[in-house]
Amino acid sequence: MKTSVIECRRTERYTYYRDLSVTYEGSSIQVPVRAPDLSPHGMFINTSRHFPTGAVLKIRFWLSRIDFEVNGRGEVRYCLPGVGVGVEFVELSEAAQRAIQQEVSAMRRENGDGH
Repeated sequence: MKTSVIECRRTERYTYYRDLSVTYEGSSIQVPVRAPDLSPHGMFINTSRHFPTGAVLKIRFWLSRIDFEVNGRGEVRYCLPGVGVGVEFVELSEAAQRAIQQEVSAMRRENGDGH
């Protein structure tokens, strides 16, 4: 039996951030993206552009609730052609990690999750 990507996720994902910017490392070309979902470990980025597994992306976005800008690097773990890429954070400051966790925790409380 095949395990879905969603079943493999370590934590839930949330979509409450804005101004996402993605650049393929080694390139200055901005990658067109749509609002993805987010967890403390990574994110899914909706884009029609194909990236190979292992590609490193520079990622920048604002967390809406706590008004924090996240800058970091993520590695493509899987690609759904024409849909997007699953990215695991591989370089993120401790402050950014804490901010993402705060954002996710706030979202859980709002949804009545309580975790």
